[in-house]
Amino acid sequence: MKIWVPMDAAARACGADAVAAAIVAEAERRGIAVQILRNGSRGMLWLEPLVEIETPAGRMAFGPMTPADVAGLFEAPETHPKAQGLTEEIAFFKRQTRLTFARCGLIDPLDLDAYEAQGGLAGLRAALACDPEAVVDEIAASGLRGRGGAGFPTGIKWRTVLHAKATPKYIVCNADEGDSGSFADRMLMEGDPFCLIEGMTIAALATGATRGFVYIRSEYPDAIRQMRAAVEIATLAGVIGPSIMGHPQGFDLEIRVGAGAYVCGEETSLLNSLEGKRGVVRAKPPLPALEGFMGRPTVVNNVLSLAAVPWIMAHGAQAYHDIGVGRSRGTIPLQIAGNVRFGGLFETGFGITLGEIVTEIGGGTASGRPVKAVQVGGPLGAYHPVSDFGLPFCYEEFAGQGGLVGHAGLVVHDAGADMLGLARFAMEFCAVESCGKCTPCRIGAVRGVETLDRVAAGDRAALPLLEDLCNTMKLGSLCALGGFTPYPVLSALRHFPEEFTPVQEAAE
Repeated sequence: MKIWVPMDAAARACGADAVAAAIVAEAERRGIAVQILRNGSRGMLWLEPLVEIETPAGRMAFGPMTPADVAGLFEAPETHPKAQGLTEEIAFFKRQTRLTFARCGLIDPLDLDAYEAQGGLAGLRAALACDPEAVVDEIAASGLRGRGGAGFPTGIKWRTVLHAKATPKYIVCNADEGDSGSFADRMLMEGDPFCLIEGMTIAALATGATRGFVYIRSEYPDAIRQMRAAVEIATLAGVIGPSIMGHPQGFDLEIRVGAGAYVCGEETSLLNSLEGKRGVVRAKPPLPALEGFMGRPTVVNNVLSLAAVPWIMAHGAQAYHDIGVGRSRGTIPLQIAGNVRFGGLFETGFGITLGEIVTEIGGGTASGRPVKAVQVGGPLGAYHPVSDFGLPFCYEEFAGQGGLVGHAGLVVHDAGADMLGLARFAMEFCAVESCGKCTPCRIGAVRGVETLDRVAAGDRAALPLLEDLCNTMKLGSLCALGGFTPYPVLSALRHFPEEFTPVQEAAE
């Protein structure tokens, strides 16, 4: 028997290691030879640990498994109470358009041969057959935009670095994934690390960079371990190192671990941290593409942006551009979390509505109470009420409603949510995580907490002050931490004004 048990951090947190050990023990007791393979997660987190058994018809899924459920796998798997049928026929999985996450959960993450057998390295080989300008043209034509927050066109950033005169040049992967409800970066690094390495190597070929860094938050020990192992394997195989698969250009890759500052998700703060300095925001200009790491031209892209590159190079820019809507092209890995029945990662083309994501894919709230609000884009994202459920999931549509796609994390709240309390949390979060470089963020967030406390105490005069403070933070902050903190606050105030009504007025 060949049995797959995920080694993804979420699955392990739910007991996957104990389930794997129970399978080994049960097989030994029965005298049955089994091969246990540890894969990444398929992204259906409500079913973790999700155990899969290979059959002639395909891989059969069982979950959520516990050690007590293991014996039934050897007796009557077809009638097992945790049987979910063929994995890829599960409705949540079948409805997806899996490009970036096509191999995640399918293969042993550190098996380079399996990676290649499932289409890996095809994009890199295509890039090796082109000149750098042609690679940049392909990425630009695909419409790929930054998946980390701002949605900046990837091709423009790469072209700037390509034409920069200074050397050496660098590729920096921002894996400092700190948003609430976001876990796609971690899932990919743990479940398909070679995909990220391939994307970064293509970026190096396209721009002339010879060295790269993956900056991973310290809270991701499993991802750090997987990435370090994958870099070593890729280097020994000659994929990267002194030569990129026999190409004259070399590319050395190093894993760096952050110290846990949320603001280091902002690219210039990340670069300071990478250089061994305090993680504070740099004023722009100069742009990192011209003066980034150590003052040299640097591509700084998010994990998902770089991981999308191999598919684009392997299948062509047009195939990627054909997915999506408007200026939001390709797929977006949605991370569905919070008070929701079916939480997990769902990769799909841009354009699906917010209502479809929450009610059809997510299955509504886990509590069974009505949905009240959905925060999209992390702790700095806006709160969207049910009246926004017709909103297509894409950059421009969300920006038009005072929101942002961000890293595409969604946190669902039911009818019991305290919107004033959530607005206060946003300000408090900013106050704690601010790097202190600029006054609107450093002082504004502290004053925001104080002002919301006045509102909660019944001070009606504090509401105009709150809005004025939010506008100052939005327009005056150096980076998105202070600039976007007003989004959850103002959206909560706009959509749920009754919760900001002073106590005495509500009583009247």
